[in-house]
Amino acid sequence: MFIDNISIINYRNLPEVELSFSPKINCLIGSNGMGKTNLLDAVYYLSFCKSALGTSDSSNIRHGEPFFMIKGNYVSDSDIQCEISCGIKQGEKKQFRRDKKLYERLADHIGTVPLVLVSPADNELVVGGSEERRRFMDVVISQYNRDYLLALMRYNRALQQRNAMLRGDREPDAEMLSLVDEMMTADAEIVYRGRCNFVEELMPIFKEFYSHIAGDDEDVSLRYRSHLADRSLQQLLFESRADDLRMGYTTKGLHRDELVMQLGGYPIRKEGSQGQNKSYLVSLKLAQFDFLRRKGGETPLLLLDDIFDKLDSKRVEKIVELVSGDRFGQIFITDVNREHTDSILECIEGEYKLFEVTKGSINIVKER
Repeated sequence: MFIDNISIINYRNLPEVELSFSPKINCLIGSNGMGKTNLLDAVYYLSFCKSALGTSDSSNIRHGEPFFMIKGNYVSDSDIQCEISCGIKQGEKKQFRRDKKLYERLADHIGTVPLVLVSPADNELVVGGSEERRRFMDVVISQYNRDYLLALMRYNRALQQRNAMLRGDREPDAEMLSLVDEMMTADAEIVYRGRCNFVEELMPIFKEFYSHIAGDDEDVSLRYRSHLADRSLQQLLFESRADDLRMGYTTKGLHRDELVMQLGGYPIRKEGSQGQNKSYLVSLKLAQFDFLRRKGGETPLLLLDDIFDKLDSKRVEKIVELVSGDRFGQIFITDVNREHTDSILECIEGEYKLFEVTKGSINIVKER
């Protein structure tokens, strides 16, 4: 799948943008703060119904304006065209449409336009808390497994309800607590199995990409760790109820799962250099891309936002060699260095478009 063209009005610092893209390589150059990342974020928004930057919907509206609008026209791998559009007015609920038909639930859109973003924020997967790594698993699996997404949403709602009961002024009714535990258990099993299968299938692809980028002499691994590996959630919640009542929150469950990232048998957050961490994360995201392509039946869009910083020229060359091949589809690359971008494009066979971004204005400067 690829996005053929996009229309943007008042999204962050982009006042009005109309662009047609190459179905293969699209490079955006410009100084920091000019709007390169905001364009990628608009493309991301059309896939996930939210910003990748973690901002609220209303804060994405350009300063002083009453609304924003994004519209993209896509072409599937089977050459079927569709239009995805979204918009929000200050103080109102956002609206998402596919071929002008309004979605009743935003969850129904997830997976329609598969996309993988690689950005500096990915460093949080290594240095951040376990929540970041759980979110990574959830975002990937939810794009191809609707049952997983719905089970995860139900689990999280029930978890909030359970925690509210535990924090209450009075001790919660034991039967009501057991009922909530039972509701969570069935959904927890769906999510647990989904995460187990995902990590097991992702591992060999991830190691293949890392070996290509960094060489065969560095051993990397991923391991999924969960309370549910030993017993059912219902049993865990029953055994930990006294602790939960004392603490005022649920101490065991899916929300405490961890994705263990290692280099040479040790946590990469402690052992990895900046270049190794970056290579690890890029390999992980490229494996995510390959995984989604095989599972979902559509080739995802690949967004590479300022990823070549802290990588030596050899690793950059290996990454460009990978993503410009037939294994990948449409790619967006941002960079601040025109000479660097030109050297990348020289290594690429086939068509591309090069855009210059200046204070929210985006213009094409070169294409092939």
